[in-house]
Amino acid sequence: MRRTGTTRRGALTATGALALGAVLTGCGSGDEAADGGKPAHSGARAAAAKTERTLREKAVRDGALLLARYDLVAEAHPATAAGLAPLRAAVREHGKALAPPRAEGGGAKPPAAPPGPVSAAPKAAVRELAAAERRRADVCAEALLTAGPELARLLASVAAAAAAHAYLLTELAEETAA
Repeated sequence: MRRTGTTRRGALTATGALALGAVLTGCGSGDEAADGGKPAHSGARAAAAKTERTLREKAVRDGALLLARYDLVAEAHPATAAGLAPLRAAVREHGKALAPPRAEGGGAKPPAAPPGPVSAAPKAAVRELAAAERRRADVCAEALLTAGPELARLLASVAAAAAAHAYLLTELAEETAA
């Protein structure tokens, strides 16, 4: 005997179809004004572009500071350098991906020096690096609230990688000799 009525599968299918219809409706080209095809919200777009550029520049600056911190820890504690190298390389690649397009005649400001010296104990230095990665994950996650869709995806990826780095650095700190 066949059941009649609404099944869970049918309800989910209907919900998915409605959501897809709503998304596709929002993808039209209805943001052009009737006067000559100029965008109706060019001021909003300019503000969004400025916000995106600011977010990218801050993320690149933070990444450069983190790279400098990795270098300081590896230099102060050579035994940790092999474990830090792949994580440092990933942070460098994130900086390249986040870099805003170069403006005419503009250049990126050099990052400020990393704050404070590195701990004398290797375990503590690696733990401090893990804390810096956690802060980076939090900053990137917070920036998602104001970022556009493309940048938000990139920032989410960087935040996830920073959280994974924090975990790996915590494990490395436990393995590091005191």
